[in-house]
Amino acid sequence: MKLYDLERSGNCYKIRLLLSCLGVAYERVAVNIDKGEQKTEAFLRISPRGQVPVLDDNGKIVWDSTAILVYLARRFGGETWLPGEPLAMAHVMQWLAFEQNEGRYGTSRARAMLLKMQSEFARTGQWDEIARYTRVALQTLEGRLKNHAWLAGDRATIADIACYPYTALLDQDTAALAEGFSVADYPAIRAWFGRIEALPGYIALPRRPAPA
Repeated sequence: MKLYDLERSGNCYKIRLLLSCLGVAYERVAVNIDKGEQKTEAFLRISPRGQVPVLDDNGKIVWDSTAILVYLARRFGGETWLPGEPLAMAHVMQWLAFEQNEGRYGTSRARAMLLKMQSEFARTGQWDEIARYTRVALQTLEGRLKNHAWLAGDRATIADIACYPYTALLDQDTAALAEGFSVADYPAIRAWFGRIEALPGYIALPRRPAPA
């Protein structure tokens, strides 16, 4: 099994995290996006969007981080990471959808923008929208986790794996830069981080990129 991977990507990290929790051996194939390797003809044959991660399971290709999580959970995890009962599955899926919306347009983009040039996005008006999505994402997570240990059901699922990286990376990278984005202000989220970090097979988050 091969994972076409980018070390600093939260979407790639979530796949590495699940593979580690599942105890599945795999080969990491680094994709250098700074050199445009994700846009080569060879790579586009396995990833038509030209994005990582991509999973190659002995010739069975799956692209998109959410699709890969679902595939791995069902392929190797039994009922543990993605329950088969309809309502329980729907509860997992609604958090996967949340991650693709508020998470992707909030915490993920906020991290990316703050690591680049916040002022440029403020001038274009994009920053206000990103900040709004981010606060909605954090408040929604906090609201759920105040009274529940996990996002879906009574144990960790791919819902938690999906939503964890960019929330944790945002706090790691921008707590001192973006007022209101520090997870210190969201105690239930911080406690959830601790539960995830205690999972068997947990691996550390990607380190912050060095300044240019």
